[in-house]
Amino acid sequence: MLRYILVGIVFLVGGILLGGYLFSDTKPRSILRAPECQERCFNQEEILGLLSSVGIQRLSGIIPFVQKETDKTIAVRHPFPQADIHFVIIPKKDIRAVEDISEEDAAYLVDAYALMAELIEEQNLRNYKVVVNGPGFQTVGYLHFHLVSELPD
Repeated sequence: MLRYILVGIVFLVGGILLGGYLFSDTKPRSILRAPECQERCFNQEEILGLLSSVGIQRLSGIIPFVQKETDKTIAVRHPFPQADIHFVIIPKKDIRAVEDISEEDAAYLVDAYALMAELIEEQNLRNYKVVVNGPGFQTVGYLHFHLVSELPD
C-alpha cells in the first residue's frame, strides 16, 4: 500500500513540475481562473488555444505541415485548406486574440508579417488575402493569421 502512495506522490509532483514548465510562458486564461469565469471559460476554443500555445512554444519541432519557421513565428500548411494555397502563420508567443496584443508583442507580429511576405514572394502570389479571426470565429483561441490564395496564373 505504501508503494502505491509513493508512486502516486511521485506522479503528482512530476505532473506539477512538468505542467509548470510547459505552461510557464502562457498568459493566464479564463480556463485557469475558474472563479472569474465568464463567457469564454472552459470552451473548446480556449482549451485548444492553451494547448496550441504550449505546442508552438515548447514542441514546435513535432508540428506537422511546417512550411517555414523563425525564432518568433511558424508557418504551416493548413490541414483543411479553404483554397489552393492556405498557410497558417502563428506567432510563438501566447496571444489569445487581437484585443490581447500589447507593445511587447510587436516583434512577434512584425516577424509574422515578414514571414508572410517571404511566403508571398516564394509562392509568387499576386492575389491573396490575410485573415485574422476574433473570438466567436476562431476554432483555436490563439492569435494566428491565414494567408490564402488561389494558384498563380
